[in-house]
Amino acid sequence: MNVKLRGTLCGVGAAVFYGTNPLGAMNLYQDGISANSTLFYRFGLAIVMLGVMMLVQRKKFGVTRSELLLLAILGMFMGSSSASLFISFNYMDVGIASTLLFVYPVMVAVIMALLFKEKVTPTTAVSIMLAFGGIALLNQSPDGSSLSTLGVLLVMASSLTYAVYIVVVNKSKLRMSSVKLTFYVLIFGLMTILGYTFAMGETVQLLTTPHQWLYAAQLALMPTVLSLVLMAIAVKDIGSTPTAILGALEPITAVAIGCFCFGESFTTRLAVGIALILTAVLLIIGGKQMSPQRVTVAFTRLGRMIVKTWRWKS
Repeated sequence: MNVKLRGTLCGVGAAVFYGTNPLGAMNLYQDGISANSTLFYRFGLAIVMLGVMMLVQRKKFGVTRSELLLLAILGMFMGSSSASLFISFNYMDVGIASTLLFVYPVMVAVIMALLFKEKVTPTTAVSIMLAFGGIALLNQSPDGSSLSTLGVLLVMASSLTYAVYIVVVNKSKLRMSSVKLTFYVLIFGLMTILGYTFAMGETVQLLTTPHQWLYAAQLALMPTVLSLVLMAIAVKDIGSTPTAILGALEPITAVAIGCFCFGESFTTRLAVGIALILTAVLLIIGGKQMSPQRVTVAFTRLGRMIVKTWRWKS
């Protein structure tokens, strides 16, 4: 498979899988499980899954001291990002938190431009503007209420640490499989989560029912193992900024989960926001080969699909 195509597909998959975070998290919250405990099981089960994958594939677990130090730093960024996002779910709707998180592509682009002199192309700039236009529509509260300041700050902290994680993965000299990289990142991420848990005076709560374990397994597999492994591949194949912008599919996934799993309404505002975001994704995927005519055709087809979906929901 062409490297660019593989990286693009992996980036799309990583974004969609990461957008399923609210599915398991909110169901566990409803059962009284705290954010830190939820993350403990998410990371812990994911480590077991990845460890089994490495054993089956007969991958070596050994790393050098310099690699271990860098993996520890990446793990702290990942753990901090996840903790901030999951705690923010207690202060705002998960759909709003998930869409606010998408500020990280701009942070990635700024970091790459300032520290590594990466050129911001017109296509990238337009994609970011379109995506943020869609995000603004998705974030508009239906009842006009203001967002929690603490919740917004937590999501911004999550976005920044996630952006730094993507850049470090892209620019590091780590030469190991994405599975092995994710395995060690999650180990140190789990240590970070435990540190937050004990610092907040909490303990790890026990899961007592089969459906709680099912939701924990979903969090471990989809937005953790699959998302992080695919993201590591995408970053290596197509770079940090395109991978980050493809992350626009994350809030779309969150909105879809809200509509189909939690009975939230699919409004015209949401439809327009999704259309803008997907147009931005099409521009990134097509790059220089995506002509304005092709974008127009794709946008028109997308609009028709959204109208049909809206009518079906109505």
